[in-house]
Amino acid sequence: MRTLISAALLGLSLCADCFAVSMCSAVTIDHVDLQRRAWKIGAVFAFVQTGFLLAGWALGFFATELASKRFAYFERTAHIVGFLLLLYVGGAMFSDGIRGTSTHLNLNGFRAIVLGGIATSIDAGAVGLSLALDAARCPDIAPVALSVFLCTWLSVLVGMHSGSLLGRRLGHSARIVGGLVLIGLGVNILL
Repeated sequence: MRTLISAALLGLSLCADCFAVSMCSAVTIDHVDLQRRAWKIGAVFAFVQTGFLLAGWALGFFATELASKRFAYFERTAHIVGFLLLLYVGGAMFSDGIRGTSTHLNLNGFRAIVLGGIATSIDAGAVGLSLALDAARCPDIAPVALSVFLCTWLSVLVGMHSGSLLGRRLGHSARIVGGLVLIGLGVNILL
């Protein structure tokens, strides 16, 4: 029971940035197109997030010696990459909101969805690595991976619907705020 509660809490903590990114990005999505796109975006984010968790865990599990020496370098590089990706997407949203235009940088298109998924999943790789270094065994990672997958998918669905509602009500102002939130998330990753 304790393992399931820990897995659920870990899944919830890792999906917070996915929720924020999907909510901010959904302000530009048409309500009619929202249902189909939210499921697709949620699935991609969930697979990427869980994949990063498992990749980090596998790296730590199978190469504990190497990972313990390189962990600080890996973590710093991952934070810089996440920051740059969120800065790029957030900056584009902010500038679109200021100009009153709309580009396809948000979660419009598979490439943007994957980049958004990667930007929000780098911390999952670091968590997976730390779980392996903390002697988590193969059966212990399964409930964590399932929790991360489900929490991420649900957080994206809720975030997209909330963001779409805000976008319809606030218009370009929502893009400005959304861009600033994404930039803030990127700065938070970097710190």
